[in-house]
Amino acid sequence: MVPLGAAVPMSTSTNKPLLLLGADGMLGRAFAEALTREHRPFRSMSPPEFDLRDESSIARAVSIPPGAVINCCAFTDVDGAEQDESAATAVNATGVGMLARACRSAHVPLLHFSTDYVFDGSGQNPYPPIDPPEHCSPVNAYGRSKLAGERLIGASGCEHLIVRTSWLYAPWARNFVRTIAAAAQTRPEIRVVHDQRGRPTCARALAAASLELLDRGRRGIWHVTDAGECSWFEFASEIVHLTGAPCKVSPCATADFPRPARRPAFSVLDISATEAVLGPQADWRERLAATIQELAGAGPA
Repeated sequence: MVPLGAAVPMSTSTNKPLLLLGADGMLGRAFAEALTREHRPFRSMSPPEFDLRDESSIARAVSIPPGAVINCCAFTDVDGAEQDESAATAVNATGVGMLARACRSAHVPLLHFSTDYVFDGSGQNPYPPIDPPEHCSPVNAYGRSKLAGERLIGASGCEHLIVRTSWLYAPWARNFVRTIAAAAQTRPEIRVVHDQRGRPTCARALAAASLELLDRGRRGIWHVTDAGECSWFEFASEIVHLTGAPCKVSPCATADFPRPARRPAFSVLDISATEAVLGPQADWRERLAATIQELAGAGPA
């Protein structure tokens, strides 16, 4: 397995198109934007054309070896995973393992995304990108499936870059920022949990940073988020403030709104190693402001 945070000779072929899996998702769209803007050749595949649960589908996808595979396919419904862990595991673990083995056979680097939810949330300091992670007893099925996927990639022997991230948002797709911004326009008050802390992540910034790590030959496990940290309540308060809506945001406890899946109380990722390579990341408030400004001038996406 590649040592954590390692730099290896660049093997991402600049002559071959990249393969973007899950281009129709929130992160996939950010990658498609970035690659198009940079005039980098890529081909994209999404369901139903591509099925991460189907080994023959994976084999067809890499039958013409790309410069690298960027996997944005995932089972991301945290509460849904709690109700059907086998479905989450089929995509986030078993399917990812098959993809990693296919990349190994084709001698193709794999860029894959994992989550802060691999940690149990019992820590008090930002979690560094170690493997196996400390406090690595995920408190929900989604976290277990993603951690299993990480381990299957490592066991495959493929050249890989695993990027853990958290609290992803964009001006498109279903995410916390768009949900809160919309609710603030129609409701006089919203209550949001104040006892879960993490780091928001702009999808566009995540795509850009991940591509740079890939191009620089960085391999192993890395953490990429916006800078700073907050609770969901603080995140929601800033969203509403930036929209200018006359909506009151009130803090509450997780216990006040029980959900099928538990969430880690503290899942702040340590991004110091990433910043040492790429430079300081912008604060989440700065990136959020740009997103809200774009939302204000755009229709549904």
